[in-house]
Amino acid sequence: MSTVTSTTTPDAEAFLRDFRSLSVIGETPGHGVDRQAATAADAQARTWFTSLAAQYGFRTETDQVGNVFALLEWTPGAPYVLVGSHLDSQPTAGKFDGAYGVAAALHAGRRLASTNSGEAPKYNLAIVDWFNEEGCRFAPSMMGSSVYAGKLPANDALAVTDKNGTTVAQALDAIGHLGTGSGPEAAAYAEIHIEQGRSLEASGTTIGLVHSCWAAAKYTATVHGEQAHTGSTVIADRKDALLGASLLVVLLREIADSFPGAVLHTSVGQLSVYPNSPVVVPSRVDLVMDLRSADEQVLADAQKVLRDGIAKIERGANVTIDVEQSHAWGINPYQAAGVELARECAEKLELSHAPVFTLAGHDSINMKDIVPTVMLFVPSADGISHNEREYTTDADVCAGVDLLTEVVARLCRGELDGAK
Repeated sequence: MSTVTSTTTPDAEAFLRDFRSLSVIGETPGHGVDRQAATAADAQARTWFTSLAAQYGFRTETDQVGNVFALLEWTPGAPYVLVGSHLDSQPTAGKFDGAYGVAAALHAGRRLASTNSGEAPKYNLAIVDWFNEEGCRFAPSMMGSSVYAGKLPANDALAVTDKNGTTVAQALDAIGHLGTGSGPEAAAYAEIHIEQGRSLEASGTTIGLVHSCWAAAKYTATVHGEQAHTGSTVIADRKDALLGASLLVVLLREIADSFPGAVLHTSVGQLSVYPNSPVVVPSRVDLVMDLRSADEQVLADAQKVLRDGIAKIERGANVTIDVEQSHAWGINPYQAAGVELARECAEKLELSHAPVFTLAGHDSINMKDIVPTVMLFVPSADGISHNEREYTTDADVCAGVDLLTEVVARLCRGELDGAK
């Protein structure tokens, strides 16, 4: 099968033009982007989305938690096939994560709108920019799709604050994106994303057919110590919260290394140190812990090792550690019929393809629990993501748009109805 897609067709050129115009919004000195949720840059990206959607014949609306939908109604009263991803980013991020999926969805919709001159499809079409997928300004991540899927109450999401005390509701209101309602009724969902890993590039494969996500467990932890003078306090008398937090960081890495074959990924992030003074032993450190695996038994074993290790750190560092699981999910496959539908579309377009896991969380993980869902990947150069050097070739992003268009056309015809 061919893995080469033309980037000189009118459709491909139109997509690349629009994607490059999006990529300069919130651009960083390192040629990445900074578009954290409900910031001015995120608002500008949303204006790009709604303006382009209007140009391509869609009407737009914003729901109660800032999800933006571009709607195309073919069959009045019918539910919608939702297609999209997110425009928000990490503080210093690449230009492809999330944003590619929104731009690709918009262009898939544009192509279908321009070619649909016969019998109306069974379902209407909605392109979506999900609010706060990244979760860096407001926790948890995947917030907008969690509310849409009924996993997070809207009022709870709106009450979440950032580190400055600004609520989601206040931030959305400030950028003019605090909408109403709960969005259009979904019949199916599709999303395309960069892989954020090396498997497709390493195998020379153009399309990843996502069949399941890794299991994950995420925790918030607070290490409690006691403030003291860094110069005068005897080491044996110190209750150093930062020492305890540092030992947690090392523990998580040691746990990952203790399982052979890279079957477990662990991380610690978003440390907040108090009082964060150069001459004060910290009394409190807040942090986030993350464990992921494709083997639920490995994940369970790792969590036991973590619990035992935390108890040892408390004794050794003379601190106390409060741990709360913020959210977790098991290995929950995407509908097999959706994977097969995507495979058939890739075969039709002569695009090389392979079944893959997603190690990262995506809005599709929420959506697949309520409607038939298709998740697609295109390669990431060197597996780099959440980094300004993130990159996917023009040929691969254009191939992805071609495939997404074919998939969405079939979803709109109802070809995944009843899929489980």
